[in-house]
Amino acid sequence: MNEQVTFKLNGKDVSVPKGWTVMEAARRENVSIPHFCWHPGLKIAGVCRFCMVEVVGRPKLEIACNLPVTEGLEINTKTDVVKDAHKWGLEFHLINHPLDCPICDQAGECKLQDYYMEVGKYKSQMTRPKILKPKALDVGSELVLDTERCILCSRCVRFEEEVTKTNALGIFSRGDRSIIGTYNEEKLKHNYQENQVDICPVGAFTSKRFRFKQRVWFLTQKESICPGCSTGCRISVHAKPQERRYFRIKPVLDKEVNGYWMCDIGRRTFEHHNLENRLDSASLVKRGNGELAALAEQLEASSPRDIALLVSAQYLNEEYQSFFEFFVKELGVQKVYQWREPTEKRDDFDNILLRGDRNANTQGLMGTLETFGLSRNARNEFDDCLKSKSKVVIALCPEITSGFPSLGTHLTQLAEMPFVSLWTCLIEATEIKGLENLIPMKSFFEKKGTTLNYNKVERKLESPYPSAVFGALDVSEAVSALRSEMRKMLGKD
Repeated sequence: MNEQVTFKLNGKDVSVPKGWTVMEAARRENVSIPHFCWHPGLKIAGVCRFCMVEVVGRPKLEIACNLPVTEGLEINTKTDVVKDAHKWGLEFHLINHPLDCPICDQAGECKLQDYYMEVGKYKSQMTRPKILKPKALDVGSELVLDTERCILCSRCVRFEEEVTKTNALGIFSRGDRSIIGTYNEEKLKHNYQENQVDICPVGAFTSKRFRFKQRVWFLTQKESICPGCSTGCRISVHAKPQERRYFRIKPVLDKEVNGYWMCDIGRRTFEHHNLENRLDSASLVKRGNGELAALAEQLEASSPRDIALLVSAQYLNEEYQSFFEFFVKELGVQKVYQWREPTEKRDDFDNILLRGDRNANTQGLMGTLETFGLSRNARNEFDDCLKSKSKVVIALCPEITSGFPSLGTHLTQLAEMPFVSLWTCLIEATEIKGLENLIPMKSFFEKKGTTLNYNKVERKLESPYPSAVFGALDVSEAVSALRSEMRKMLGKD
């Protein structure tokens, strides 16, 4: 057990592990200390000089971010002298900051706004005109930089040094002419650019993908798991469910999996969830009494040895369980094939978060296959399915197409088989001639259940959004409805 150190925080005895700073201790005790440059995922810089606290027995205020807790230390964060330091420290940060809150994407989640309401509310004594700096700079494929808003907290510079190790940003010039910029005006080229938007406390960095799209206070936030690769980062999904539209994804702290970060590829996975990219009833080619009814007829008329299951690793454990319970255990289907990208390099890793396995639940699928006596290694078996001469194929289609460049070719090949029931949320399936039995599915953010990441860490999806597509089903719901259709045909209902 770590050695503990006891000190007083606003008159209360607090014990923390030796080596902690006052900032860390205060955060654990829910004591607010205003700060800009300190970030728990980055090294201490101590440049904003905003997190001042009073140390009893010492003549001057000190910064909490770089003040180690020692035995018997007494810290005050709410005295008049501390409040005054925060108040006027904030004014110095706002000297050259533009009053553009009405058009700033950061409005509503800006620490300058929050701290002004918390510790500011002063009448400015600055009379000199503001220093004008470059605006709306294109600094990367995902980023726009407005240096007028920057307060030089250096979080972005440290992120490039410590996390991506690209050292792509620096602080140039001196005094109140200092600005953040890239070296030789080169753009950021790595896959973690939008983390700069997350850690920037003032809206200097904004996301091209989200820029001017929506005010944050109109958005609902729900936690989920990123479906972009097998790392399985914990995320929050920001949407307007009343409009059936998703707007962005942000990382949520998970010390065991992704820490404070996520990659840009994972952030883009929200786009296919929106209605214009989704398979819905209006885009379907109707057959008979409905898609599931047509599938039920085919199943009833076919021998189990003529039926094949083609399954991607992008569904939830509970969905796999109900899918195999019905098709393998109840119907006796034994032809089960994995549907994976043939060009994937599963063992690739960028040494931060992104993995070559672009499926969210490979381990979950492998575990369920083993449970049903179908154990095998993770590999692409699509060609095996084509060669199986099956008369009926039920296919759980990959949902995240960014890691599946062969999907279009695969769908065209499937359309040449006698009967394929494609369970999918992708509208692209309607463009493939010959694919007529299409079952509209809920997307990843619209389901409850669990996944296992590459390291078999289980994470739950507990707060699903209502589906953007009315009538869309998850796999378990589709199986239940299919079972009912077959019972009707047999006259058991």
